[in-house]
Amino acid sequence: MVQGERAPTVAVLALSLLASMVGPGRLSGQSGGVELSELATRLAAMTAVTGYEQRLVDSIVALLPGAATDRAGNGVIVLGRGERRRLVACPVSEPGFVVGRIRDDGWLTLRRAPGRIAPGFERQIEGQRVSLFGRRGVVPGVVAVRSIHLTRGRGTAPESSFTVDSAYVDIGAATRAEAGAAGVEVLTPVALAKRPQRYGPDLLAAPVVARRSACAALVLAARRAIAEQGMVPRGQSVVVAFVVEQELLGRGLATVATTRGPFAETVLVDGGAGTPGLVTRTADSLARRWPTLGTVTRWSLGARYPGTPVETTSFAGADSLQRALGRWIGGGQ
Repeated sequence: MVQGERAPTVAVLALSLLASMVGPGRLSGQSGGVELSELATRLAAMTAVTGYEQRLVDSIVALLPGAATDRAGNGVIVLGRGERRRLVACPVSEPGFVVGRIRDDGWLTLRRAPGRIAPGFERQIEGQRVSLFGRRGVVPGVVAVRSIHLTRGRGTAPESSFTVDSAYVDIGAATRAEAGAAGVEVLTPVALAKRPQRYGPDLLAAPVVARRSACAALVLAARRAIAEQGMVPRGQSVVVAFVVEQELLGRGLATVATTRGPFAETVLVDGGAGTPGLVTRTADSLARRWPTLGTVTRWSLGARYPGTPVETTSFAGADSLQRALGRWIGGGQ
Protein backbone atom coordinates (compact mmCIF):
# COMPACT_ATOMS: atom_id res chain seq x y z
CA MET A 1 0.00 0.00 0.00
CA VAL A 2 1.29 3.48 -0.87
CA GLN A 3 2.01 5.56 2.21
CA GLY A 4 -0.86 7.87 2.98
CA GLU A 5 -3.53 5.71 1.34
CA ARG A 6 -6.57 4.90 3.43
CA ALA A 7 -6.58 1.27 4.60
CA PRO A 8 -9.39 -0.84 3.11
CA THR A 9 -12.15 -1.79 5.52
CA VAL A 10 -12.12 -5.25 7.06
CA ALA A 11 -15.24 -6.14 5.09
CA VAL A 12 -13.62 -5.26 1.78
CA LEU A 13 -10.47 -7.20 2.70
CA ALA A 14 -12.47 -10.24 3.72
CA LEU A 15 -14.63 -10.19 0.58
CA SER A 16 -11.60 -9.85 -1.66
CA LEU A 17 -9.91 -12.69 0.21
CA LEU A 18 -12.90 -14.95 -0.31
CA ALA A 19 -13.43 -13.93 -3.92
CA SER A 20 -9.82 -14.66 -4.81
CA MET A 21 -10.17 -18.19 -3.49
CA VAL A 22 -13.35 -19.11 -5.33
CA GLY A 23 -13.14 -20.57 -8.78
CA PRO A 24 -13.90 -23.58 -10.93
CA GLY A 25 -11.97 -26.80 -11.04
CA ARG A 26 -11.09 -27.04 -7.32
CA LEU A 27 -9.65 -30.35 -6.19
CA SER A 28 -9.83 -32.24 -2.87
CA GLY A 29 -9.36 -30.12 0.23
CA GLN A 30 -12.02 -27.61 -0.73
CA SER A 31 -15.10 -26.53 1.19
CA GLY A 32 -17.78 -24.26 -0.14
CA GLY A 33 -15.63 -23.31 -3.15
CA VAL A 34 -12.60 -22.46 -0.99
CA GLU A 35 -9.43 -24.39 -1.76
CA LEU A 36 -7.30 -25.45 1.21
CA SER A 37 -3.97 -24.70 -0.46
CA GLU A 38 -5.13 -21.19 -1.39
CA LEU A 39 -6.50 -20.44 2.06
CA ALA A 40 -3.40 -21.78 3.83
CA THR A 41 -1.16 -19.68 1.57
CA ARG A 42 -3.18 -16.54 2.16
CA LEU A 43 -3.35 -16.98 5.92
CA ALA A 44 0.41 -17.61 5.93
CA ALA A 45 0.85 -14.26 4.17
CA MET A 46 -0.97 -12.44 6.97
CA THR A 47 0.57 -11.26 10.23
CA ALA A 48 -0.91 -11.51 13.72
CA VAL A 49 1.70 -10.40 16.25
CA THR A 50 0.64 -11.26 19.81
CA GLY A 51 -1.78 -8.58 20.98
CA TYR A 52 -2.50 -7.39 17.43
CA GLU A 53 -4.36 -10.35 15.91
CA GLN A 54 -7.66 -8.67 15.10
CA ARG A 55 -7.24 -8.25 11.32
CA LEU A 56 -6.56 -11.95 10.89
CA VAL A 57 -9.41 -12.92 13.22
CA ASP A 58 -11.82 -10.63 11.35
CA SER A 59 -10.82 -12.20 8.03
CA ILE A 60 -11.47 -15.69 9.40
CA VAL A 61 -14.81 -14.67 10.93
CA ALA A 62 -15.91 -13.31 7.55
CA LEU A 63 -15.44 -16.80 6.08
CA LEU A 64 -17.71 -18.45 8.67
CA PRO A 65 -21.39 -17.42 8.51
CA GLY A 66 -22.68 -16.96 12.04
CA ALA A 67 -19.26 -16.45 13.61
CA ALA A 68 -18.45 -13.45 15.82
CA THR A 69 -15.66 -12.07 17.97
CA ASP A 70 -15.87 -12.28 21.76
CA ARG A 71 -14.63 -9.89 24.44
CA ALA A 72 -11.06 -11.21 24.19
CA GLY A 73 -10.94 -10.83 20.40
CA ASN A 74 -11.31 -14.53 19.61
CA GLY A 75 -13.26 -15.63 16.54
CA VAL A 76 -15.98 -18.03 17.72
CA ILE A 77 -18.82 -20.01 16.16
CA VAL A 78 -21.10 -22.61 17.77
CA LEU A 79 -22.14 -25.62 15.69
CA GLY A 80 -25.18 -27.66 16.69
CA ARG A 81 -27.32 -27.46 19.79
CA GLY A 82 -26.97 -29.55 22.88
CA GLU A 83 -25.87 -29.57 26.49
CA ARG A 84 -22.80 -31.74 25.88
CA ARG A 85 -20.25 -29.23 24.65
CA ARG A 86 -16.96 -29.83 22.92
CA LEU A 87 -14.31 -27.29 21.91
CA VAL A 88 -11.85 -27.17 19.03
CA ALA A 89 -9.49 -24.19 18.98
CA CYS A 90 -6.61 -22.94 16.83
CA PRO A 91 -4.24 -20.15 17.99
CA VAL A 92 -3.68 -17.32 15.52
CA SER A 93 -0.98 -15.30 17.30
CA GLU A 94 2.70 -15.21 16.42
CA PRO A 95 5.85 -13.73 17.96
CA GLY A 96 6.97 -10.35 16.74
CA PHE A 97 7.98 -6.83 17.66
CA VAL A 98 6.57 -3.35 18.19
CA VAL A 99 7.96 0.11 17.53
CA GLY A 100 9.73 1.27 20.67
CA ARG A 101 10.70 4.78 19.62
CA ILE A 102 10.56 7.10 16.62
CA ARG A 103 13.75 9.11 16.34
CA ASP A 104 13.93 12.70 15.17
CA ASP A 105 15.65 11.51 11.97
CA GLY A 106 12.79 9.13 11.13
CA TRP A 107 14.55 5.91 12.10
CA LEU A 108 12.66 3.49 14.35
CA THR A 109 13.82 1.34 17.23
CA LEU A 110 12.10 -1.89 18.25
CA ARG A 111 10.96 -3.77 21.32
CA ARG A 112 9.79 -7.36 21.68
CA ALA A 113 6.04 -7.88 21.66
CA PRO A 114 4.62 -9.50 24.81
CA GLY A 115 4.74 -13.26 25.05
CA ARG A 116 7.26 -16.03 24.61
CA ILE A 117 9.92 -15.60 21.93
CA ALA A 118 12.38 -18.40 21.23
CA PRO A 119 16.10 -17.65 21.73
CA GLY A 120 17.63 -16.31 18.56
CA PHE A 121 14.27 -15.39 17.04
CA GLU A 122 15.17 -11.71 16.84
CA ARG A 123 18.25 -12.42 14.71
CA GLN A 124 15.93 -13.43 11.87
CA ILE A 125 15.14 -9.79 11.09
CA GLU A 126 18.70 -8.49 10.81
CA GLY A 127 19.05 -6.88 7.38
CA GLN A 128 15.62 -8.15 6.34
CA ARG A 129 12.43 -6.59 5.02
CA VAL A 130 9.75 -6.05 7.63
CA SER A 131 6.13 -4.96 7.60
CA LEU A 132 4.73 -2.36 9.98
CA PHE A 133 0.99 -2.40 10.58
CA GLY A 134 0.21 1.25 11.16
CA ARG A 135 -3.10 3.04 11.49
CA ARG A 136 -3.15 3.75 7.73
CA GLY A 137 -2.24 0.28 6.55
CA VAL A 138 0.90 -1.72 5.95
CA VAL A 139 4.17 0.21 5.73
CA PRO A 140 7.24 -1.59 4.31
CA GLY A 141 10.57 -1.20 6.04
CA VAL A 142 14.02 -2.75 6.30
CA VAL A 143 16.18 -3.49 9.33
CA ALA A 144 19.59 -1.86 8.98
CA VAL A 145 22.87 -3.75 9.34
CA ARG A 146 26.07 -2.43 10.80
CA SER A 147 28.72 -1.39 8.29
CA ILE A 148 31.69 -3.70 8.86
CA HIS A 149 33.90 -1.34 6.84
CA LEU A 150 33.24 1.63 9.14
CA THR A 151 33.21 -0.21 12.46
CA ARG A 152 35.95 -2.83 12.11
CA GLY A 153 38.90 -2.10 14.37
CA ARG A 154 37.28 0.92 16.01
CA GLY A 155 37.12 0.72 19.80
CA THR A 156 38.12 -2.07 22.12
CA ALA A 157 34.72 -3.56 22.89
CA PRO A 158 34.15 -6.94 21.21
CA GLU A 159 31.54 -7.01 18.49
CA SER A 160 28.25 -8.34 19.85
CA SER A 161 25.65 -10.35 18.00
CA PHE A 162 22.53 -8.66 16.69
CA THR A 163 19.67 -8.15 19.14
CA VAL A 164 16.36 -6.34 18.80
CA ASP A 165 17.67 -3.70 21.22
CA SER A 166 20.30 -2.71 18.64
CA ALA A 167 17.95 -2.77 15.65
CA TYR A 168 17.13 0.28 13.56
CA VAL A 169 14.29 0.25 11.03
CA ASP A 170 14.21 2.43 7.92
CA ILE A 171 10.79 3.15 6.40
CA GLY A 172 12.00 5.94 4.13
CA ALA A 173 11.08 8.71 6.55
CA ALA A 174 13.53 11.55 7.13
CA THR A 175 11.77 13.03 10.16
CA ARG A 176 9.54 11.98 13.03
CA ALA A 177 6.68 13.82 11.36
CA GLU A 178 7.06 11.83 8.12
CA ALA A 179 6.94 8.56 10.05
CA GLY A 180 3.78 9.72 11.79
CA ALA A 181 2.21 10.75 8.48
CA ALA A 182 2.77 7.20 7.23
CA GLY A 183 0.65 5.94 10.15
CA VAL A 184 3.53 4.61 12.24
CA GLU A 185 3.55 5.27 15.97
CA VAL A 186 4.96 3.80 19.17
CA LEU A 187 3.63 0.22 19.67
CA THR A 188 2.89 -0.27 15.97
CA PRO A 189 3.36 -4.04 15.42
CA VAL A 190 6.32 -5.13 13.30
CA ALA A 191 7.01 -8.54 11.74
CA LEU A 192 9.21 -10.12 9.12
CA ALA A 193 7.71 -9.47 5.69
CA LYS A 194 5.65 -12.51 4.68
CA ARG A 195 6.42 -14.09 1.31
CA PRO A 196 4.99 -17.64 1.36
CA GLN A 197 6.78 -19.95 -1.05
CA ARG A 198 5.19 -23.03 -2.62
CA TYR A 199 7.68 -25.63 -3.76
CA GLY A 200 7.98 -29.33 -4.43
CA PRO A 201 4.84 -31.42 -4.97
CA ASP A 202 2.81 -29.83 -2.15
CA LEU A 203 5.06 -27.93 0.26
CA LEU A 204 4.57 -24.43 1.65
CA ALA A 205 7.23 -22.38 3.47
CA ALA A 206 6.59 -19.24 5.55
CA PRO A 207 6.89 -18.08 9.16
CA VAL A 208 4.41 -19.95 11.45
CA VAL A 209 3.09 -21.74 8.36
CA ALA A 210 2.10 -24.91 10.20
CA ARG A 211 -0.11 -22.97 12.61
CA ARG A 212 -1.67 -21.01 9.75
CA SER A 213 -2.29 -24.19 7.75
CA ALA A 214 -3.85 -25.86 10.79
CA CYS A 215 -6.18 -22.88 11.21
CA ALA A 216 -7.05 -23.05 7.49
CA ALA A 217 -7.96 -26.73 7.93
CA LEU A 218 -10.22 -25.84 10.85
CA VAL A 219 -11.88 -23.01 8.88
CA LEU A 220 -12.79 -25.40 6.07
CA ALA A 221 -13.95 -28.16 8.44
CA ALA A 222 -16.24 -25.63 10.14
CA ARG A 223 -17.52 -24.35 6.77
CA ARG A 224 -18.46 -27.89 5.81
CA ALA A 225 -20.30 -28.38 9.11
CA ILE A 226 -22.19 -25.12 8.56
CA ALA A 227 -23.20 -26.22 5.07
CA GLU A 228 -24.18 -29.73 6.16
CA GLN A 229 -26.64 -29.02 8.95
CA GLY A 230 -27.10 -31.99 11.23
CA MET A 231 -23.42 -32.95 11.04
CA VAL A 232 -23.00 -32.43 14.79
CA PRO A 233 -24.64 -35.28 16.75
CA ARG A 234 -27.97 -34.54 18.39
CA GLY A 235 -27.65 -33.35 21.98
CA GLN A 236 -24.18 -31.92 21.37
CA SER A 237 -22.70 -28.58 20.44
CA VAL A 238 -19.21 -27.88 19.13
CA VAL A 239 -17.55 -24.52 19.79
CA VAL A 240 -14.98 -23.61 17.14
CA ALA A 241 -12.59 -20.88 18.27
CA PHE A 242 -9.64 -19.05 16.75
CA VAL A 243 -7.90 -17.83 19.88
CA VAL A 244 -5.60 -14.87 20.47
CA GLU A 245 -2.58 -14.31 22.72
CA GLN A 246 -1.74 -17.99 23.10
CA GLU A 247 1.89 -17.11 23.94
CA LEU A 248 0.73 -14.53 26.49
CA LEU A 249 -0.70 -16.74 29.25
CA GLY A 250 -3.28 -18.13 26.83
CA ARG A 251 -5.73 -15.30 27.49
CA GLY A 252 -7.90 -16.07 24.46
CA LEU A 253 -8.28 -19.76 25.30
CA ALA A 254 -8.93 -18.90 28.95
CA THR A 255 -11.78 -16.60 27.91
CA VAL A 256 -13.41 -19.35 25.85
CA ALA A 257 -12.97 -21.83 28.71
CA THR A 258 -14.65 -19.56 31.24
CA THR A 259 -17.42 -18.10 29.08
CA ARG A 260 -18.36 -21.09 26.91
CA GLY A 261 -17.49 -24.07 29.13
CA PRO A 262 -17.55 -26.46 30.73
CA PHE A 263 -16.53 -28.76 27.89
CA ALA A 264 -16.47 -32.53 27.83
CA GLU A 265 -13.32 -32.43 25.70
CA THR A 266 -11.09 -29.99 23.87
CA VAL A 267 -8.92 -30.33 20.78
CA LEU A 268 -6.18 -27.73 20.37
CA VAL A 269 -5.09 -27.56 16.72
CA ASP A 270 -1.61 -26.14 16.11
CA GLY A 271 1.69 -26.59 14.31
CA GLY A 272 4.74 -28.30 15.71
CA ALA A 273 8.14 -29.75 14.89
CA GLY A 274 8.02 -32.95 12.87
CA THR A 275 7.68 -34.41 9.42
CA PRO A 276 6.00 -31.80 7.18
CA GLY A 277 2.28 -32.47 7.14
CA LEU A 278 2.30 -35.36 9.62
CA VAL A 279 -0.48 -34.93 12.19
CA THR A 280 0.33 -36.12 15.70
CA ARG A 281 -2.05 -36.32 18.65
CA THR A 282 -0.81 -35.95 22.20
CA ALA A 283 -2.43 -35.40 25.58
CA ASP A 284 -2.10 -31.86 26.89
CA SER A 285 -2.00 -30.56 30.44
CA LEU A 286 -3.98 -27.36 29.80
CA ALA A 287 -6.90 -28.79 31.77
CA ARG A 288 -4.83 -28.35 34.92
CA ARG A 289 -4.99 -24.58 34.39
CA TRP A 290 -8.56 -24.50 33.11
CA PRO A 291 -10.54 -27.55 34.28
CA THR A 292 -13.56 -26.46 32.24
CA LEU A 293 -11.70 -27.52 29.08
CA GLY A 294 -12.26 -31.16 30.01
CA THR A 295 -9.92 -33.70 28.45
CA VAL A 296 -7.47 -31.83 26.22
CA THR A 297 -5.71 -33.29 23.18
CA ARG A 298 -3.25 -31.37 21.00
CA TRP A 299 -3.34 -32.10 17.27
CA SER A 300 -0.10 -30.84 15.76
CA LEU A 301 0.57 -30.38 12.05
CA GLY A 302 4.22 -31.23 11.52
CA ALA A 303 6.70 -28.69 10.19
CA ARG A 304 10.33 -28.73 9.17
CA TYR A 305 12.51 -25.81 10.38
CA PRO A 306 9.88 -24.64 12.92
CA GLY A 307 10.18 -21.10 14.23
CA THR A 308 12.18 -19.89 11.23
CA PRO A 309 11.26 -17.81 8.16
CA VAL A 310 11.31 -21.02 6.08
CA GLU A 311 9.16 -23.18 8.34
CA THR A 312 7.70 -25.79 5.97
CA THR A 313 4.60 -27.97 6.00
CA SER A 314 2.56 -29.79 3.35
CA PHE A 315 -0.88 -29.27 1.87
CA ALA A 316 -1.54 -33.01 1.94
CA GLY A 317 -1.03 -33.02 5.69
CA ALA A 318 -3.32 -30.03 6.14
CA ASP A 319 -5.93 -31.78 3.99
CA SER A 320 -5.64 -34.86 6.21
CA LEU A 321 -6.07 -32.65 9.27
CA GLN A 322 -9.14 -31.02 7.73
CA ARG A 323 -10.80 -34.38 7.15
CA ALA A 324 -9.92 -35.57 10.66
CA LEU A 325 -11.42 -32.41 12.14
CA GLY A 326 -14.57 -32.96 10.11
CA ARG A 327 -14.90 -36.46 11.55
CA TRP A 328 -14.32 -35.16 15.08
CA ILE A 329 -16.93 -32.41 14.70
CA GLY A 330 -19.32 -35.12 13.50
CA GLY A 331 -18.77 -37.14 16.66
CA GLY A 332 -16.02 -39.47 15.39
CA GLN A 333 -12.37 -39.74 16.38
